[in-house]
Amino acid sequence: MGAVSIRRVSKRFKKDDGSEFTALHDISFEIADDEFVSFVGPSGCGKTTLFRIVAGLDHATEGTVFVDNTEIVKPSPLVGMVFQEYSLFPWLNVLDNIAFGPKMQGISKEVRYQDAQKYVELVGLTGFERSYPYELSGGMRQRVAIARALVNNPDLLIMDEPFGALDAQTRNMMQRELLDIWEKQKKTILFVTHSVDEAVYLSDRIVVLSRGPGRISEVVPVALTRPRERTEPEFASLRKQVLDMIENAI
Repeated sequence: MGAVSIRRVSKRFKKDDGSEFTALHDISFEIADDEFVSFVGPSGCGKTTLFRIVAGLDHATEGTVFVDNTEIVKPSPLVGMVFQEYSLFPWLNVLDNIAFGPKMQGISKEVRYQDAQKYVELVGLTGFERSYPYELSGGMRQRVAIARALVNNPDLLIMDEPFGALDAQTRNMMQRELLDIWEKQKKTILFVTHSVDEAVYLSDRIVVLSRGPGRISEVVPVALTRPRERTEPEFASLRKQVLDMIENAI
């Protein structure tokens, strides 16, 4: 489960002077179950706006989005979200942060903490269940955010620059761990990043958006076998190809 259908989505915003600004224009795209798709493009191309629409946090001016044949018009349990800002509750420990979503769904205390513990183990935080966000590193906080999204068992996981605030070494480690989680959980993942290196390392396909108004400029299949090595010539060649596409996207 987790197929996504984006159908002729456009988004316009009103400016203070009454004029309109077009952020997205006529975006159509199909994503298969369990596929890992990254979106890249110049700053201001509408990546985050598109993801907010897919997540049900914003509405398209025109067009529709479906996840598993259900139209998304508001936040849905079908869709989990992870953002660059960790958005953890500072007054809750790791286990309580992860169990918060199931609590809001009315799941019994015993079951929600059993599930939370399972995801603590999945993201490699065993032993930190009683730690608070301020006691964790950036990478650990992002693991909690991923676990908190996954514990609700969404079909689709949306990730908007989730590793953008991390140092290079931690970012590479989190990329490897995300792929491990993805292979175990079999979720569809839509991933926004400014790093072409990251997109090539992670993705089945890379969508290149043009400068605003955002349109799909190119869709690049990533045929490299996993695990991928950044030092391989094929990796470097594909990275350069995508970088050139972004530079030329208009």
